[in-house]
Amino acid sequence: MQISVTFKKIDSSDALKSYVQKKLDRFDKMLDAPAEANVVLSVEKIRHIAEITLICDRFTINAKEESENMYSSIDTLMDKVKTQIKKNKERQKNHMSGSKETIKDEIDLDEVESEVEKKKSYNIVMESIDYKPMDIDDAVAELNSGDKNFFVFNNSRTERLNVLYRRGDGNLGLIQPQ
Repeated sequence: MQISVTFKKIDSSDALKSYVQKKLDRFDKMLDAPAEANVVLSVEKIRHIAEITLICDRFTINAKEESENMYSSIDTLMDKVKTQIKKNKERQKNHMSGSKETIKDEIDLDEVESEVEKKKSYNIVMESIDYKPMDIDDAVAELNSGDKNFFVFNNSRTERLNVLYRRGDGNLGLIQPQ
């Protein structure tokens, strides 16, 4: 693993470099491909900040941690990186695992059709209507006289088929083609 450690607003320290190197060397065993790690150690007032960008073959990990001690920031940062590496490896493992059967083997068309038929729990009842040319006011009167939720009629003004229906809020709606 290629490791570069950058110091910002802090004196360069071989002890910190070797500590980061030692911590990151543990991840070599977890990673499948060669990786590159860019670590930035900085100090802002009393906050000690450790940031890392770990670039591997299939994923990139970015993490940042801050505390009052640089070593504890590095430790917490490495725990985060370890968790993210495990998560990415698990994701890859789950993606690549599973039975390698083809889709044709998995799906039986007869079973799918029977399941679709089971889900259809409604019957279609055919009704024929006699729609005659009438005005919208006549259609409203016709809808109110019956117990149906909608009324289909031929609009005498536009000479097109219209649907008058009861809305959920109690008003009437009119559907007409453009």
